[in-house]
Amino acid sequence: MRHIRLPAPILRVIAPSMRLWWRVRKPETFGVKALLLHPDGSGRFLVVRHSYSDPTRWGLPGGGYNPSAETPAQAAAREVSEELALTVPAEAFTVLDTLVTTLEGKRDTLTILRALVPRADVSPSPELAEARWIDDVRQLEPAPVSRWLVAAVSRSN
Repeated sequence: MRHIRLPAPILRVIAPSMRLWWRVRKPETFGVKALLLHPDGSGRFLVVRHSYSDPTRWGLPGGGYNPSAETPAQAAAREVSEELALTVPAEAFTVLDTLVTTLEGKRDTLTILRALVPRADVSPSPELAEARWIDDVRQLEPAPVSRWLVAAVSRSN
């Protein structure tokens, strides 16, 4: 399946429409978030700010997937490749947790995975406003932080 890379301004414009559509339709979706560990073993991990929705909020790379087409690990590997131009094999991911949420008016099964990446240099796609290696979530204060980022870090320790 080929994915289209949209510029950040277009993503910001369509995000509210998608949230409204989800509230009306109430679909069931599946998503992944990837806690990526720095290859030097320092305990640092990668955080990102997406260019759509709330571009001030720090979170984890990830996105949606179709469970009949790929596993959560395969989806995480694909999302990391798309968002960061970083190749991490699906086998490198381990599941930290699977949660069911009803955010944005839809039922979402979210799988949080962790992987040690082979290299530290990343090339953020237009989907990302910024990517940064940190060793403590408090380094991001006073910016808002995704609950999934906090959950992933707490489960990873």
